[in-house]
Formats: sequence, structure tokens, C-alpha cells
Amino acid sequence: MFKTDLEIAQECKMEHIRDIAAKIGVGEEDLEYYGNYKAKISLDLLHRNEDKEDGKLILVTAINPTKAGEGKSTTTVGLGDALNRLGKKTMIALREPSLGPVFGLKGGAAGGGYAQVVPMEDINLHFTGDMHAITTANNLISACLDNHIHQGNELDIDIENITWKRCLDMNDRTLRHITIGQGPKANGVERVDGFNITVASEVMAVLCLSTSLMDLKERLGNMLVAFNSKKEPIYVKDLGIEGALAMVMKDAIKPNMVQTLEHNPVLIHGGPFANIAHGCNSILATRTCLKLADYTVTEAGFGADLGAEKFLDIKCRFGGLKPNAVVIVATIRALKQHGNVAYEDLKDENVEAMLTGCENLAKHIDTVKQFGLPYIVAINEFASDTPAEVKALQNWCKEHQHPMSLSQVWAKGGEGALDLANQLVELCAEENSYAPLYDVEQSIEEKITAIATRVYGAKEVAFTEEAKEQIALYTSLGWDKMPICMAKTQMSLSDDAKVYGAPKDFTITVRELRPSLGAGFLVALTGKILTMPGLPKVPAANNMDIDEKGHIEGLF
Repeated sequence: MFKTDLEIAQECKMEHIRDIAAKIGVGEEDLEYYGNYKAKISLDLLHRNEDKEDGKLILVTAINPTKAGEGKSTTTVGLGDALNRLGKKTMIALREPSLGPVFGLKGGAAGGGYAQVVPMEDINLHFTGDMHAITTANNLISACLDNHIHQGNELDIDIENITWKRCLDMNDRTLRHITIGQGPKANGVERVDGFNITVASEVMAVLCLSTSLMDLKERLGNMLVAFNSKKEPIYVKDLGIEGALAMVMKDAIKPNMVQTLEHNPVLIHGGPFANIAHGCNSILATRTCLKLADYTVTEAGFGADLGAEKFLDIKCRFGGLKPNAVVIVATIRALKQHGNVAYEDLKDENVEAMLTGCENLAKHIDTVKQFGLPYIVAINEFASDTPAEVKALQNWCKEHQHPMSLSQVWAKGGEGALDLANQLVELCAEENSYAPLYDVEQSIEEKITAIATRVYGAKEVAFTEEAKEQIALYTSLGWDKMPICMAKTQMSLSDDAKVYGAPKDFTITVRELRPSLGAGFLVALTGKILTMPGLPKVPAANNMDIDEKGHIEGLF
């Protein structure tokens, strides 16, 4: 019997976070302890090291996943451990897990097997309180907005044209569309409202794209909340609360340091979803790693069509980052799904279906190449993979001249990625021609079309009448010269979650656009994507428990 991720994590004898920080030259004066094994990093540390040359930056992405995920974070952690085993001073930068997926479908999200980040229970639950700070800031805006309307509405806010929503870090479909202010007049003005999950809040995106506390405050003030009766925009700064919001976020803006099972340093900070938001950890965490280490390994959510595209088109653009290499994680089970094998049959050997599914991997490779970056395919091995399937996938990579490595980090930790690490050291030494996919000066339609055709492989983009009206309005307001953050299903290259492989001649439909002016991008919603997920029939929470000694079971 295999040990669970939680059991493996609980067996780890962690080192004091002070000793982990010392490995990369960080002293106690720059640490704010949250117990013995977690600490926040002072923003002064980055400021003092701003003139240092950046280390190498490795992005880990993947193909379109199954609903259980394909081990991108696991690969990221294992690769970081492997580089450290090779004597390369390496740090890892990850996103914080959301409680929604933790209690919903996937369970814990701090890597897996012997390639994990610890303390696993803390990271997956409340951690250092960042998610709560983001939720509080978001809902402070809602409370002040509704109070302003109730107290006389000096800003002439049109209650039929409020863009801001409340948030909660939980999957709760019943909150997607609600009515507030019901009852007596003292309860406020009755209106329609709704909730996003916290990781889809613009406050989360702002946190992850800010470069300082004052930059954070300015971005928070620039967030759009509504329009007035003259269809003029109303911002957070018009409510006069950006200072209060920044105060709530003053600790959340500091990156969090933890460790891998092999006692290597990890910064975990920020956690925007990649199918809804931009899917990357904070610029502050990544830049801190780049200044302190020779190699930084980071991940971006879901496949290269989502997290990687947004990392390369949004985060790198705003953060002045230049990646050196990309790892594309592929699993045999996901490739079989793209070869039209049913989810419940993915453990059965099926070489033919897997090879059919390789067209999905090929499209993600093509996307990375379009950004001018060197890459390597990491075959993330699962216990259910058969020798015939592994051999066939390796041969497919060789036949198509794709650099490849069999990754066994779940079972072996850093030892299982030594070949991957060695190949990446060579790739990072190469010059590359990285550039974003589009120019922000292009029109909104042109930018969306570039992503849909070049990354997804779509034939064309269709815009609903509502989307067309929004594009015209946002262009007239001067909001058209920003990057685009596509909200799309992670399961498919198309906007239909049930279409696998690498579809051709399909249309992407943009149904709505939402301005994230504080973050600095426009969100384009496609297909049936939701900003507040729901729970499955049997949530992961049903299999979790704790005993009288505080021992947790079932977290993953």
C-alpha cells in the first residue's frame, strides 16, 4: 500500500524556518515567524537586493489536465529539490491553495508524494491568513459601497450597474446570484448581487501583481466598482477607502517562506485561479527568489493555454521577467483522456489512445515555442503507468525531436528529477528570443483573437452582443490598451470542457468582459466558465477528520 501525501508529510522532521532561510542568506531580521516552520519575508529584503543580477527562471506548465490534476506542483517541487541536489542554489515559488478545491474535488495542493512542501496541513488550511485578508478587503469594499448607497448615494451610483461582487474562499454555488438588502429600509438598498471565490477576486490579482505596499494601495484605489447614472466609472478611490484596504493587506503582501520535504526553501504567495484569473504566484515572491537564488522554479496553473500564456503575456510583462526555460508536464492518464478514454478507464493500458492524445501535448509545445522559449517535456510517472505506455511516449518525443525526461518525483523526490534538472541547466544556458504574444496597443478584439487562434488553435472568435457593447464602452474609456486575461475551461483547448485532444476549426465565444483596472488587465469570459465553483456530489470534505490530539486525516 502506498502512503498518502498527508502521511508522508506528517512523517517529515521539519527544520526550523530560521535554518531554511539561512541557506539562502536570509537572516532573522528579515523574518516574521508564524510558529517554527513558517515565516513572512520582509519587503526590505527585496529592496536591498534590487541591484543584484537575476538568477535563471524556469516555468513549469502542463497539458490540459484530468479533473484530478497532473502533478504540476509536484514536478515543480521535485525539480527544485533536484537542482539543489546538483549543488545549484535553487528556490521554488508556488501559489497558495484555495480552500474551495481543498474541500471540493482535489483535496490538498502542496505537491505530492515525496515532492511536497510542508507544513502541509497549515499550507492547505489557513496558512498565514493571506486568504482571509484578501476576503476581508474585498468585502470591505462591498460593505462601504452599499453603505454609501444607503447613506444618500452622493456618487449617484447606478444600483443596476454595479460591477463589484462579494467573495468567499469556498465553493458555494448558491451564492452566485443573490439578492441583498431585503426587509426594512434599515437593512440597506435591495439589489441583486453575487459572490466570486476569493481566488477570483481582483484583490487577489492586485496582490500578485503589486511591487510594493504603495503600489498595492494605488492599484486597490484604481479598481472599478460601479458606474453612475451617467455611465461614468466609479472607483474604489472614489469611496476613499484605499488606505484602509492597504492596511488590511499590509501583512498579506509579504511572501511566505516554508520548506520542501528535503529542507529546501520555498516561497508560497498568492493563489489566483488560472482558468478564471491569471494563475500565477506573486511578482514579489518570484523576484525575491530570483535575487536570492541562482535558479528559481515556479509554476502557472493548468495547461500552457491558461497559466503559462498568462504568465508570459501578463506577469512577465508587468514584472519585467524573462524566463530561461519551460517544463511541460504530461501524464499518460491525461494523454489517454485526450485520446477519448473515459475517466474511470484511465488506469487501463491503452497505448493507441495515449498516442492519439499526444496531439494535445503537441499543441502545448507549439504554444511555448511561439513565445521563443526552450522547453522540455516532463513525463510525470504514475503508479498505474505501464512500461509499454512509458516507452511509447518516450519514443513519440524522440521521433518528434522534443526534449524529454521521465520524472519520478512523486516516488523518489528530488532524486527522481536529476535527469530533468541536468537537462534544464543546459537549456537555461542557451540564449532565447522570449517575447509576449501580442502588443498591448492592439485592439481588444485583436488581442483576444491572437490568444484564441495561436494558443488554443481556434479558427475564429465570436463576440456576443453584450461583449461587443462592453468592448465599445471600454475602448471609449481608454481601457483597451491592457493585456487580456482569458477565463476558459482548463479541461480543453476549446471553450467546451468535453472536447479533448487538439480540436480544429472551432469558434471561441466571448460572452462577457470584465475590467480589472487595478490589476491592469481585461478579463474575457468564454463558454460556461464560472467565477464561483460548486462542490461535487461527494466533496473531499466528507473524507476528512481530526482526532482529540489534533491529528488530521484525509486532507489528501
